[in-house]
Amino acid sequence: MIVVALVFGVLAVFVAQSWLNSQNDARLKNVPTPVAVKTRTIVVATAPLRFGVEMNARNLREVPWPDNAIPDGAFASIEALLSAGKRMVLTAIAENEPVLASKITGPGQRATLSAVLTPGMKAITVRVNDIEGVAGFVLPGDRVDIFLTRTVTGERGTNSNSSSDVVLQNVRVLAIDQIADDRIDKPAVVKAVTLELEMAEGQKVSLAASLGTLTLALRKAGDTVAQPSRQITAEDLGKPQKKNGGNGNFSTITVTRGMKKENYSVPAEATANTLTNSAIKNQNNQETTQ
Repeated sequence: MIVVALVFGVLAVFVAQSWLNSQNDARLKNVPTPVAVKTRTIVVATAPLRFGVEMNARNLREVPWPDNAIPDGAFASIEALLSAGKRMVLTAIAENEPVLASKITGPGQRATLSAVLTPGMKAITVRVNDIEGVAGFVLPGDRVDIFLTRTVTGERGTNSNSSSDVVLQNVRVLAIDQIADDRIDKPAVVKAVTLELEMAEGQKVSLAASLGTLTLALRKAGDTVAQPSRQITAEDLGKPQKKNGGNGNFSTITVTRGMKKENYSVPAEATANTLTNSAIKNQNNQETTQ
């Protein structure tokens, strides 16, 4: 019995091993053969490069890159990048990031503000201080709205009227003072901010600066939606502001009950007929509206 058991045990081990080997062979047959990825060399940065840094062999290197994923404007070699003349960084480049033609100057060109302007746009500088410039938190690359505050004096110096208008919205900041590096992250109180504007927009800002005081309003990062706006005057100060997109414009309506007069503050868009009907209904037809 012991001999028979040993024989069957050996046979079971042999069958099990044969089955495992067959399964392993079948699995290996189903594994796809790796396909060699075709690559080409491109130039990347060996360290973070900021605006105005000169490109050279020390801060560049060549690396293999998948041939079907090479970005537009990449350079195949350091020699091809530098052979025509020195180039400067226009837009910050991270370590190991491909160096693209759109992020550097042309051969022999300087890293000036004119090189980073969007085609068809102009650079306009406005004077600011610690208040008008959002306490120095406006930095290159930010987006701002521009307010104009002015006081118009009537005839013979009387009846002055102060107002605030939104001149432009979602304007790109190119530089603060003489700094155009879009990777700086420390606030700095400056005396001038340079903005990127279209021709007509630049004319508006230039005219607005001559009429009153310009103030910059910093927009949330990624917020590019224009918001509805209106002129704000001294009459609006102290009035409750409607939320959810309301303009906060209210009118005062006087209601007479016999010899007694009462004033009501209602939204300007409410019609006189609506208020009159409501007052008459509430006072059992004993009120008159003026």
